[in-house]
Amino acid sequence: MATSLDSLLQILRAHGWTVSFAESCTGGHLSSVLTAEAGISDVFMGSVVSYSNKAKTELLGVRPETLLAKGAVSESVALEMAGGAREKFHTNWSIAITGIAGPSGGTPEKPVGTVCFAVSGRWDLEERNRSATCHFDGDRNSIQSQSVEYAIGMLVAEMKKK
Repeated sequence: MATSLDSLLQILRAHGWTVSFAESCTGGHLSSVLTAEAGISDVFMGSVVSYSNKAKTELLGVRPETLLAKGAVSESVALEMAGGAREKFHTNWSIAITGIAGPSGGTPEKPVGTVCFAVSGRWDLEERNRSATCHFDGDRNSIQSQSVEYAIGMLVAEMKKK
């Protein structure tokens, strides 16, 4: 993960971009990984750990109708979380993670290990939003770690498209 994290920081700094996060199933793990880096305050503006639906709506602006129609673990909710974090922190980029880290909470439609991601980016007059769903194996810690690694890689890939 160090290589992806190094790439993320290099891209952010090279372009003068900033980033924020909206985390649910990772409980702040992505933020923790980033803030372990010295001097990170030049690019990382903050995060919202929104475990409850109420926090998602009140802090990130996720629409209740989206939660009702799609569920908290959905690309639609992840997109609204990412956009809300980017707006709240006034950043160029944001990524959201929402999923089921287990060991309970899974359903046949959304089993444990289902994680939805969304990137929201804006610079100049261009805006980019992308979402993805992954299915990870392992225990809770493993699913959270895989989610953080995937999120960093996804964010780097989107930034490189600029």
